[in-house]
Amino acid sequence: MPISTKQKCAEFRKLHESGCFVLPNPWDAGSAKLLQGMGFKALASTSSGFAWSTGHRDNNVGCDDVLAHLKVLCAATDLPVNADFEAGYAHDPAGVAANVERCVETGVAGLSIEDSTGDASAPLYEMKLAVERMRAARSAIDAKGGDVMLVGRCESFLIGQSDLKATVARLIAYAEAGADCLYAPAIRTREQIATVVKELAPKPVNVLWSGPGFTVAELADLGVRRISVGGALARTAWGAFLKAAREIAEAGSFAGMAQAIPNAEMNGLFAKN
Repeated sequence: MPISTKQKCAEFRKLHESGCFVLPNPWDAGSAKLLQGMGFKALASTSSGFAWSTGHRDNNVGCDDVLAHLKVLCAATDLPVNADFEAGYAHDPAGVAANVERCVETGVAGLSIEDSTGDASAPLYEMKLAVERMRAARSAIDAKGGDVMLVGRCESFLIGQSDLKATVARLIAYAEAGADCLYAPAIRTREQIATVVKELAPKPVNVLWSGPGFTVAELADLGVRRISVGGALARTAWGAFLKAAREIAEAGSFAGMAQAIPNAEMNGLFAKN
């Protein structure tokens, strides 16, 4: 019997109560099913991975397409799915609220709202508006039942504004506006991560894996509650595809496909579906 959205939400919240878990990012139904089969406890969508799979750059896919994608992911797995919902696909709080309500209806167990504007001249929403947008997302979730977790994202380090004190201040404000979990992609050093965890306690903190340097155990020791990989799994898959295809196109060689998984093995992975 399929697991209900309510059950998924309850399981997702429980994962955030203690310990540390990895939240890998599938970009389609197949990758979601395979990750579930590997024993992960929850999944998260990836805006970049999905965008590339449709032939678009990251942040260039419309809300309707993203919502349809989230429905597919949630239907493909019994695991809770956290939606990378970018900036809510609207600038004003009312627009964010309306889109968050639609996102909740896809069956997600969590969703993130970021403070990036997409405007290079003013890359972050002014603090007051950013908080109002977060509060609007919280109200929208509550209006639909309140089970879905809200993740507040501060994108400052991703856009090159590496003032940790200012980043923490924004995350605290997002928590006060109703965010259940906090996330500052691109914080990388042990000191940065430890500071964010300490300043935001007891709220759970998400860390983005962004290159060699930490194991799951090491991040857990720093108090990180959950770890996501963003588009890294998608980039890994695309990297193998591009390497093999370029060898065919540029050298007339099929050597790059030597690492391909046998057809029977792939079919076996999906044998129960």
